Amino acid sequence: MFFKPLPQNKPLIVAVLGSSGAVGQELIGLLEERSFPVSQLRLLASKRSAGSVQIWKGTKVKVQEVSEVTFQGVDLVLASAGGSVSRDWRHAINAAGAVMIDNSSAFRMDSDVPLVVPEVNPETVFNHHGVIANPNCTTILLALILAPLAKRIPIRRVIVSTYQSVSGAGAKAMEELKNLSLKVLNGENPDSEVLPYSLAFNLFLHNSPLQENSYCEEEMKMVNETKKILGLPELQFTATCVRVPVLRAHSESVNVEFVEPFPLKEAQDILNSAAGVTLIEDFQKNRFPMPIDVTGQDDVAVGRIRQDISNKNCLELWLCGDQIRKGAALNAIQIAELLVNKS
Repeated sequence: MFFKPLPQNKPLIVAVLGSSGAVGQELIGLLEERSFPVSQLRLLASKRSAGSVQIWKGTKVKVQEVSEVTFQGVDLVLASAGGSVSRDWRHAINAAGAVMIDNSSAFRMDSDVPLVVPEVNPETVFNHHGVIANPNCTTILLALILAPLAKRIPIRRVIVSTYQSVSGAGAKAMEELKNLSLKVLNGENPDSEVLPYSLAFNLFLHNSPLQENSYCEEEMKMVNETKKILGLPELQFTATCVRVPVLRAHSESVNVEFVEPFPLKEAQDILNSAAGVTLIEDFQKNRFPMPIDVTGQDDVAVGRIRQDISNKNCLELWLCGDQIRKGAALNAIQIAELLVNKS
């Protein structure tokens, strides 16, 4: 299978596969916002979305139905159309000579596919064979916090509970939350069609398929992907994932056990200076990160870093991050920037 390295100092032909979705829309905006070197942008989607028009740098770009022909001459494909679509088109993308940065879970755990958070393991990006995987949104946010701490004192165990926004289920789910919330306020019955249960003034355990070990697929993504990104295959890790009525920012409650006590002030200083992280912490006012702090923002916010009173080797902390942005689209663009700047 052939693919060509991304050229330096040269505008690229870039395709966005799944351009009509929430992450696809964010990818298009970030390509312009971050002045990514694009000579031509191809917007690809299913037959249902083909023919629609989107705006790119003030000009109209027609969405094309994805086919083998649409990848010809393309240098880079930013894929965010789901695992089955990515698997279906991987060969055609690489055969056309393009590199795919894939936002689905299709290839994340493949041994020959780098799973990359640029602030954490940028060196792995160059070990690709035509495909680079973008991690799960909750994993990206968590890895930004764990990695700088693990460089100081090795981590033994992580316990995390997530509070995941509806954006992780897509644009239709976001609209459904808005509409059903209005129904509840008007005294109507909020019957859900996109999600298995109504999220309006409600929450439920993540609805991804349950595995044989009674953990859901989303929880096991966090477990396995975090180990791979941090290079800690023996890390003890457990997760509980919950969907909450927030539009686009995830939150996580994290308990981290180190091999020895971690000085609290040092942990705060490390995270305060970590790349891609903002410290929001005011204990006197009980003010810590909230979804509204990070919506539309690049950084992950962390705070309420405290000593676990039940275990001297553990720290507790709370984080929030924009699921569509750093949890998906921004991380993919940053991976592409690594390739362009150093390939």
